[in-house]
Order: sequence, then C-alpha cells, then structure tokens
Amino acid sequence: MDPHPINPDNGYVLGIILAVYAVILLITLVLVVAYYVVMSLALSRFFAKVGVEPWIAWVPFYSTWKWLEVGGQAGWFSLLSLIPYGGIVTSVFLYIGMYRSGIAFRKESGWVVLGIFLPFVWAFLLSRPQETYDPELIVRAGYPRPLAGFGSAGADSAAPTA
Repeated sequence: MDPHPINPDNGYVLGIILAVYAVILLITLVLVVAYYVVMSLALSRFFAKVGVEPWIAWVPFYSTWKWLEVGGQAGWFSLLSLIPYGGIVTSVFLYIGMYRSGIAFRKESGWVVLGIFLPFVWAFLLSRPQETYDPELIVRAGYPRPLAGFGSAGADSAAPTA
C-alpha cells in the first residue's frame, strides 16, 4: 500500500496547489517587471526624441499622462485607469495620440496597430536616430498641437531633425 496516498485530508494536494500558485505568481511577477523595464526604456528614448524629459518614462501614471499629451490628448485621462473599466478609455485616447504622433513621424495609420499590440516596439522604432519628428505635420493634418514636448504651446517649437 502507498504510504502517501493522494488524499485531501493529508495536505499533500494542498501543498501541490500552493506550489503551483507560487510558481505562477513568481512567473507573473517576473513578466510584469520585465515589461515595465522594457516599456520604460522604450518610452524614455521616445520621450527624448519628442522633447519630454526621459526620466518621466519611469514614473507610473505620469508617463502615461505625458504620453497622452505628446499625442495631443488631455493627460488626466491617464487617471481614469485607476477606476474600473477606465483603462479602456485611457487606452482609446492613447491610441488616438499614437496615431497623431505617427503623423509627426511620417508614418502610415497602420503603425497604430503596432502601437496597440507592441507599444514598446512602436516606441523603440520611432525613437531610432534615422526617424525625424516634425510636430508641425500634426497641425497641417488638422489636429491640435501636442500638449507636451516639441511643438507644444509651452515649449520651444523647434524640433530636432534627427
């Protein structure tokens, strides 16, 4: 006879369940931290390219606030992600801002799809040295000026050429 039969009364099954949960929790934590680091690196390069202080990319909510403003959206929309289902609203306005930022980089609207599914790749690609940011293209397309960075009302209008 087996000395350790699988019986819920002896704690064996509970131990396995807790071990599985611990492994899942650890993997999730590692993935969340890795995503945070990669996204912050990508946004810091993007922010430097568009005239926003790169350190802002490392501050949760404030980075989204500035990212929205670079896209010509109200930054306070980032706070909506603190309430249930408000993150959906924040995301929609962020995607609109990505589209407008793409215009300033002379990118087609298909780049928004990349921004939706792989935002860190979107930010890394737009922050490459060969990409040129021209916020005046946003205005020429009929949209309001960015609210932060180069081309915004409160910043120097001159944008870098490389």
